[in-house]
Amino acid sequence: MMMAHSKARATDGKVTYPPGVKEISDKISKEEMVRRLKMVVKTFMDMDQDSEEEKELYLNLALHLASDFFLKHPDKDVRLLVACCLADIFRIYAPEAPYTSPDKLKDIFMFITRQLKGLEDTKSAQFNRYFYLLENIAWVKSYNICFELEDSNEIFTQLYRTLFQVINNGHNQKVHMHMVDLMSSIICEGDTVSQELLDTVLVNLVPAHKVCAQCVCMSTTTHKATHFLIDTHIFFNQVLMLGKTSVSDLSEHVFDLILELYNIDSHLLLSVLPQLEFKLKSNDNDERLQVVKLLAKMFGAKDSELAVQNKPLWQCYLGRFNDIHVPIRLECVKFASHCLMNHPDLAKDLTEYLRVRSHDPEEAIRHDVIVSIVTAAKKDLSLVNDALLNFVKERTLDKRWRVRKEAMMGLASIYRKYSLQGEGGREASKQISWIKDKLLHIYYQNSIDDRLLVERVFAQYMVPHNLETTERMKCLYYLYATLDTNAVKALNEMWKCQNLLRNHVKDLLDLIKKPKSEASSKAVFAKVMVITRNLPDPGKAQDFVKKLAQVLDDDQRIREQLETLVSPTCSCKQAEVCVRDITKKLGSPKQPSNPFLEMVKFLLERIAPVHIDTESISALIKQVNKSIDGTADDEEEGVPTEEAIRAGLELLKVLSFTHPVSFHSAETFESLLGCLKMDDEKVAEAALQIFKNTGSKMEESFPHIKSVLLPVLQAKAKRGPPPLKQEGYTCMFPLHKSLDPANLEQLITPLTTLGHLAQLAPEQFAAPLKSLVANFIVKDLLMNDRIPGKKTTKLWVPDDEVSPETLAKIQGIKLMVRWLLGVKNNQSKSGNSTLRMLTAILHSDGDLTEQGRMGKPDMSRLRLAAACALLKLAQEPCYHEIITLEQYQLCALVINDECYQVRQCFSQKLHRGLCRLRLPLEYMAVFALCAKDPVKERRAHARQCLVKNVNIRREYLKQHAAINKLFSLLPEYVVPYTIHLLAHDPDYVKVQDIEQLKEIKEALWFVLEIIMAKNENNSHAFIRKMVENIKQTKDAQAPTDPKTNEKLYTVCDVAMHIIMSKSTTYSLESPKDPVLPSRFFTKPDKVGLFVTSSSVLKPKAANILGAVNKPLSTAGKQLQSKASRMETTSNDDSASNPGSPQRSKTRYKHVMFSSTSLYPLEMLLHNLVNPFPADQAFWSLNLH
Repeated sequence: MMMAHSKARATDGKVTYPPGVKEISDKISKEEMVRRLKMVVKTFMDMDQDSEEEKELYLNLALHLASDFFLKHPDKDVRLLVACCLADIFRIYAPEAPYTSPDKLKDIFMFITRQLKGLEDTKSAQFNRYFYLLENIAWVKSYNICFELEDSNEIFTQLYRTLFQVINNGHNQKVHMHMVDLMSSIICEGDTVSQELLDTVLVNLVPAHKVCAQCVCMSTTTHKATHFLIDTHIFFNQVLMLGKTSVSDLSEHVFDLILELYNIDSHLLLSVLPQLEFKLKSNDNDERLQVVKLLAKMFGAKDSELAVQNKPLWQCYLGRFNDIHVPIRLECVKFASHCLMNHPDLAKDLTEYLRVRSHDPEEAIRHDVIVSIVTAAKKDLSLVNDALLNFVKERTLDKRWRVRKEAMMGLASIYRKYSLQGEGGREASKQISWIKDKLLHIYYQNSIDDRLLVERVFAQYMVPHNLETTERMKCLYYLYATLDTNAVKALNEMWKCQNLLRNHVKDLLDLIKKPKSEASSKAVFAKVMVITRNLPDPGKAQDFVKKLAQVLDDDQRIREQLETLVSPTCSCKQAEVCVRDITKKLGSPKQPSNPFLEMVKFLLERIAPVHIDTESISALIKQVNKSIDGTADDEEEGVPTEEAIRAGLELLKVLSFTHPVSFHSAETFESLLGCLKMDDEKVAEAALQIFKNTGSKMEESFPHIKSVLLPVLQAKAKRGPPPLKQEGYTCMFPLHKSLDPANLEQLITPLTTLGHLAQLAPEQFAAPLKSLVANFIVKDLLMNDRIPGKKTTKLWVPDDEVSPETLAKIQGIKLMVRWLLGVKNNQSKSGNSTLRMLTAILHSDGDLTEQGRMGKPDMSRLRLAAACALLKLAQEPCYHEIITLEQYQLCALVINDECYQVRQCFSQKLHRGLCRLRLPLEYMAVFALCAKDPVKERRAHARQCLVKNVNIRREYLKQHAAINKLFSLLPEYVVPYTIHLLAHDPDYVKVQDIEQLKEIKEALWFVLEIIMAKNENNSHAFIRKMVENIKQTKDAQAPTDPKTNEKLYTVCDVAMHIIMSKSTTYSLESPKDPVLPSRFFTKPDKVGLFVTSSSVLKPKAANILGAVNKPLSTAGKQLQSKASRMETTSNDDSASNPGSPQRSKTRYKHVMFSSTSLYPLEMLLHNLVNPFPADQAFWSLNLH
């Protein structure tokens, strides 16, 4: 009734203004208009809904303020005041607005929305009035009137956009609250939310469109409205399930929106999450990848409980670790680190999937598995279990360098944090105690990259070189004490290799300083090649090292700094300065990426003494003394004191070999003297050993130390225990002549010492020892069996069970050999006598007296000692010349000894002598007999030895191309030695022995497979030519014996058959005419012998080979026809057949076969298992 009356009054058109306010029209100035509008605003502000008279009085004014004149006025102050009036008008006249036209209402609310943009500037003078406008419409919920309008969606959308645009970090909580109230009232009052409005709210959650935290917060609060939540679910379901990407421009951001809403409130999208499980199984790779990325963030979030709340989704996600699409597996692996760090309880679920992925065929995935595990472990070791750390451990042996490097560096960083720096306590340190051993074990790898990285890890993570000297040595001391045996060996080898490279660089510097000549240039090039092999990527490094050699030749300053660096007296601090100056000199700011400089850094890193110098050794000895005195922190470091002392002394002994000059200080020698005077035998023995290794210049540099040392050494040598006696003898004490064979245990040390003295100082000791060897060693010691051996079927016993008499005899044999090696001449025929003695030991199976009083284990020990002694003498040219072929063959047969340990130790000694290029080439042929070994591992080891020796010789020849020793170095020349050795095998009695010929074929192939692996310079034709030349000669060992020569030619035929069946280039012209060894073969008889060998022997050999013809066994395998010939296992716990043919005396005796006629051809064919036609040509046989 009242509203109707008011509308009637409105039709009068007369506008009533508040008292004191004149008419507001376009005829007044802007300033006046603003002044009058402020009074109007004040009037409406003071009115309330109960003022009916005033409401009726100012109705026409309300209508007038909504006219286009005000709504479109150009002045913003006018528009702001009008908007405030209109907001109050809606408050006063609520619930019925005075405006009835839908279009007018739309214009008014769009006008008010535009004015809200003024909220953006919080420092504006009018900001309070803008805030009043916002507060008024929010409190009254004025915009709810628009629900009745057709264009309500447009109004609401514009309002939301405006509010999201103006909100910023400068607004206080009240502004934020009123905006949220305004938007929430619209959503709560409405029945549905349009897609356009939904997009307006959701777009603020898309990372690319985020403006400020308040926007996200307002959007977050808005989402909690029920209607809005329902419409949001509908939107996501349309996009995810139905694939309707056209419903909204935000369809492509659907996964970002899900993540943001989940982060807002994990319960907002409970009905949407099941759809993600459906998407994880999509056939579209990109779609699956997007879902995996989304769920990775949702599962990995710090406070997320999604994996527990939705286990089906979690299990489905874990299945993506095995996805066929590589990027998906990669994303899953990257997620693992966040999951491990934020949700340790899920580590058990992830472990198996990470194990599988650690063996993924893709390098990048294996790499990221390591990164994920290491990242979590570095944050907190308790986050990863032992299984996960083992995955990283396994990858240190990955086939790809990038993966191996990441694994090694990851383990190193974990070790430094929890073991070196002590984070996580003793339990954490104990958990990863294996890392140090594992990292050092990698030094056994063949790759130079691996070895260089181990050196870098050791210098930066295990024993950081930047630590203060005392702390660095303490770190090294306790590290060495806790390493396992193999890790200690690796560390020792690392120091040895670094020292060797340091010497190579020193040699290069010496060569560069020499006058220029063709010979010096070749020597420099050879040394460059040696250094190159110690750097990564030798192909590229070769050019860089050449360039470095040229720089050293041109730049004296760099040369002097490098000389200081490789000097034995260089300190760690000096090394740091030299490295910095050299790299600075060679670097260039204009060339940030400099491969040459990187290579130089690698080289300097390897040769710089960053750990050990004189000061370091002094600090290390003090640390050892602290442990001996009981004042060290051994127990706190987790190392028993006894173990720490033992390891410390061992470390000092190793360093005395690798860094002897670093011990040259008065302080160090005085500390060692104190150790030498101690009652502890182990400490005194270690001090003696160190003096022995480092005291070469003591007389010149430290005479006062020598004067104190001599009396101590004499006392130790006279009255000390056996080990100290030996060291005392070796260091200073004169020759001791009182040797008593009755006291065998006290005999071992003097014999050992005398042997070393005779070898090291032959001028002083050789003459007195000659009578000692003849009268005491041979007659009294070796030719007498004083103590009966234990009756046992074992062929070998541990070292501590060997009888003292046998140990004394072994030392006696070694003394004879060392004495001869010191003399280095055979003028007195002592070498012949010794060789006959050693041969007699082998002939007698180790029982030289043949009285049967010795036990089998003792006989095995003596056989091994005699054979190794022969090998030692063969390394000296003057004795190699007098070793007869029979003695050589007898020594070779030890590799087929019935005792497993004898075979094993002998082959190791043989391999070591060959690798050093000390043993003549014919001794490489001995490995051919290993084809008969029944133990697979022994055959495989022998093959590895052959491969390594062949490679060493070929590499040596490449580096010394001008050398004139091809006959003694070229691996192909092992073929005639092998043929000769096999022809004299005692088992090869009958020329037509098919079974034995099969074994000979296997033995030949055992060698030829390795020799023929590379056909460099047409070597196959060269080998064929050698075999042909042998058939034109006679056996120099028995040139007049037809049967011996017939066996030789038969073995040649087998070798020729193998060559022709395995090579396609054997028929080409030989690059050189082979020269056969004159000791083994006579000069060729080109007239008569060739005819005989081809017309008489060859046809019968063809029939023999027909029976032998069957597939060759692969390398390292052997067809055993005599299983009882050798032990197949260790003899410590099992007995061997005492009647074994291999150990019978005839096995070692040189058998001279009588000349007998060949079997008739018919009888031979009758005995063959798979006979060939008698007239089939020999060369048409196929060994395959």
